Amino acid sequence: MRNDLRETPEYQAVADYLLRLHEPAFGRPHALTEPHATADGSAVVVTGAVYDKLEGLPRTALYRVRDGELRPLAGSPGSARWARFSPDGKRLAFLSDRATARVFQLYLLDVGKDGGEAVAGPEVPGTLEFAHWSPDGTRILLCVAGLGADLAGGQGSGTNVTAAPEADNWLPRVESGATDAAWRSLWLYTVDSGELVKLSPEGLNCWESGWCGPDRVVSVTSPDPGEDSWYSAVLTLVDVPTGETRELYRSPAQLGLPAATPDGGRVAIVRAVCSDRWLVAGDLAVIDVETGASTEIDTHGTDVTFLSWLDAGRLGYLGRRHLDSVAGIVDAAGTARELFSVGHAVGGPWYPDGAFTADGRVITVQHAYHLPHQVTWSGPGTEEVLASVAHEGTKRLLAVAGTAAPVSWEAPDGLEIEGILCTPPGEGPFPLVVNIHGGPIWSFLNSWQINYPWVPLLVSRGYAVLNPNPRGSSGRGQEFARHVVHDMGGADADDLLAGLDALVDRGIADPARIGLTGGSYGGFMSSWLVTRSTRFAASVPVAPVTDWYSQTFTSNIAGWGTTFLGADPEEPGNPVHRRSPVMHASRVVTPTLVVAGAKDRCTPPGQAEEFHRALLAHGTESGLVIYPLEGHGVRAQPALTDFLTRLTGWLHRHMPA
Repeated sequence: MRNDLRETPEYQAVADYLLRLHEPAFGRPHALTEPHATADGSAVVVTGAVYDKLEGLPRTALYRVRDGELRPLAGSPGSARWARFSPDGKRLAFLSDRATARVFQLYLLDVGKDGGEAVAGPEVPGTLEFAHWSPDGTRILLCVAGLGADLAGGQGSGTNVTAAPEADNWLPRVESGATDAAWRSLWLYTVDSGELVKLSPEGLNCWESGWCGPDRVVSVTSPDPGEDSWYSAVLTLVDVPTGETRELYRSPAQLGLPAATPDGGRVAIVRAVCSDRWLVAGDLAVIDVETGASTEIDTHGTDVTFLSWLDAGRLGYLGRRHLDSVAGIVDAAGTARELFSVGHAVGGPWYPDGAFTADGRVITVQHAYHLPHQVTWSGPGTEEVLASVAHEGTKRLLAVAGTAAPVSWEAPDGLEIEGILCTPPGEGPFPLVVNIHGGPIWSFLNSWQINYPWVPLLVSRGYAVLNPNPRGSSGRGQEFARHVVHDMGGADADDLLAGLDALVDRGIADPARIGLTGGSYGGFMSSWLVTRSTRFAASVPVAPVTDWYSQTFTSNIAGWGTTFLGADPEEPGNPVHRRSPVMHASRVVTPTLVVAGAKDRCTPPGQAEEFHRALLAHGTESGLVIYPLEGHGVRAQPALTDFLTRLTGWLHRHMPA
C-alpha cells in the first residue's frame, strides 16, 4: 500500500469531486454555526466556515444576515467566531485569532458603524472559548483555556497548545501531570474602564459558564483540568465581588449548558449520560439558586441540547426527539410549548442550537441531505428563510448524492431502532456501507452530507449508506441512552446486525457486499463487528478503540471507558478483555483498513496499530494508515482527500459497486 497517492487517478478523482463542491464558494461560507440575534431580532449574525482553497482546515468568519444575504462582518486575517450582541444591541463582542493563529482573544465592534474597525480587548493568558455579556452590558465574562488544555473529541482531541518552531521539533514530549497551561479559568472584563481580573479561584477548572444575575456566575466545574474530570463535574456558583464558590447542584450523570435568568434567581441545566464533552443531550432541570431545590421540566420526550432565557419567566430550548429537531419555550409555570418539530437538522454539526428573541421567535441554521445550510427564523405558525449558502457546488453535489430517508427495524429484543438510509438512483440490492456514529451517545439526523463527506461520495459511486442510531444514541430519552452503559458492543451490536438483516430482506442490501466504517465509537464498532460476524466484505475503522486494557493506560478519557464498560482492567476476564476486538482477532476474515491520527489523545493511534498487527498475525488482510498531523478523526486537507481516496479504494477493491 503506497503512502503517497497524489499522482494516482483515484486521488485525482476524489480531489476533483471535492473541488467541484467547494470551489464555487471559495472565499464564502459553505457551512454555518453559532447564530445570534439582538433581543428584538433586528440584527442577526452567524459564524461561517470558509475555504479560500482546499488546504488545511477552513477558517471561520462572521456574517451579518441582511436582505437575504450573508454579509462579511469584522473582516480580518485569521478566524473569527462566537459573536454576541450586548443586551442593548449596540455592541458586538466576538473572538478572533487575528494576532496569533489558534489563540483567540476578545474584540468589540460598534454595531451602528458598518465597516468599522473592531477594537481589541485586553489579552488573556490563553485562548478564549466563550464570552458572555453581563445582564446590564457593563462587563464580559471570559472563559479562558490555557495553551495546553485538552480538546474534546469533537474538536479533534489533542491539546490547543501552539506548535513548536520547526527548529525545535526535536524536543521531547514531557508529561508530569496537570500543568498550569491545562486549566480553564474565568476572567472579568469591564468594558468602559478596560479592567481585567481573574474571577475563578486556583484549583477550580471551569468547563462551561454564564452569568447568574449581575453579581454571580454559574459554572460547570471540576477540581482537575483533565478531560476525564469533566464526567464528574458539578454546578458551581461563583460570587463576583468576593470570588467565593458554592456547589449548587450535582448529578450522577453529566451536566452541561448552564443558563441563568437575568435576575439570577433560577438556573437551568441539562443532565445527561454523555460520552463526549460538548455533546450533551438530555433532561432539563431548573434550580432555585437560593434554596437549591430543582424542578424537572417535561419537554415531551425531547433530549435538550440548547438553553436560553428570554426573560425571568420564559426559557427557550432546542433538542432532538427521535429523528426530529425540536424547539420550544418553557413558561413560568414550567410548561413546555413547542415552536416546531422538523425532520431534519437544526444547528451545527453536532446538536441543535440557535438564538431566541424577546417575542418568542427562534433563529436557527437548518439543513438536510437535500438542503444546504440556511438561516431560518421560526415562530408560532411562521417560518422565514433569511439567507442560504447554496451555490453551484451544492447543486452539483445534490445531482449525484442520491436521496436520504428515515428507516427503522426491530432489534432481537423487540426494540425499534431508527436511522437514515441514503441510496443512489435505481433499484436494489445495492452494495451497502454501514456508517456508525461516534459517542456512542450521539445520533444521526437528516443533515447536510449526514455530517460526513464520505456519505454522499459513496452514494455517488453507487453504494447505499445506512446511518443507524442503535441503543445508546441520543434523541430517545435517557433510558434509551443508558442501554449502552455497561454493555458497549453488546445489544447495540445486535441492533446493527438486525438492521442489516432487515435491509437484505427488503431487497435494499446485497448480502455479499456489506461494509463497515465509522469514527471513534464507530471505529470501535467497525472493529468489533468483524469479530462477531464473517458476513462483512470490508471494514474501515477510524480512530478506534480496539484494546480497552491498553486504552485505559494511554487515553485521556480512560475513566470514561472503564465506567461505561463497568469493568476493572486489573480483573482478568471482565469486559475490558471480553469486549476488546484485538482479543478476538483470530475470528476476523474481513479485510480491514485501520485509520488513526497521531495526535489523538482520546483513542491514541496505538489502538489502530494493535488491531492491524493482530490481524496480520492471524493471516487477515489489513492496512494501517496513521496521519501525523491529525487528531481524533481526519479533518484537514490534503489528509482528508487522501483518506477519502483510501476509503473508497478499499471498498471498491473488496465490494465493488
